[in-house]
Amino acid sequence: MRVEVVQGDITRQRVDAIVNAANSTLLGGGGVDGAIHRAAGRRLVEYCAGLGGCGTGDAKASPGFDLPCKWVIHTVGPVWYGGGRGEDSALESCYRRCIEVADELGAKTVAFPAISTGAFGFPPDRAAAIAIRTLRALDTAVEEVRLVAFDQRTARLLERAGADPRVG
Repeated sequence: MRVEVVQGDITRQRVDAIVNAANSTLLGGGGVDGAIHRAAGRRLVEYCAGLGGCGTGDAKASPGFDLPCKWVIHTVGPVWYGGGRGEDSALESCYRRCIEVADELGAKTVAFPAISTGAFGFPPDRAAAIAIRTLRALDTAVEEVRLVAFDQRTARLLERAGADPRVG
């Protein structure tokens, strides 16, 4: 599996599936979650209402609706409490479960945001290292993972952690 980093807007990624850093209700919120819900249209929230929420570290899929992807894989990252409440293992679980769900869907290309690094307060450098280490250790049919950084700082952190810069 190729793991690349690109700076940009996750809602514009032309991949099989994008990952939504969601809250436990899956009904939309701020940050990347709100952006994905707005771009996908109101059918996404209607669909997600039937999913019954999602636990931290787990993942559930929905159609992409008005997005340029087939599916949205919703995952609930951990809130950062200082590192003593299992935050690292919960974040690892997010990446692992998203790839497992992608495999179930038959997705070959998946785009991830920087899970838990916004409002949930996870340290971005620590999150980048966990993302790369976890993704590189997985046995999967997914061929390409695109780590989508909203800003240049996050893109550099992901590259330093071991992601390949996207060429072209």
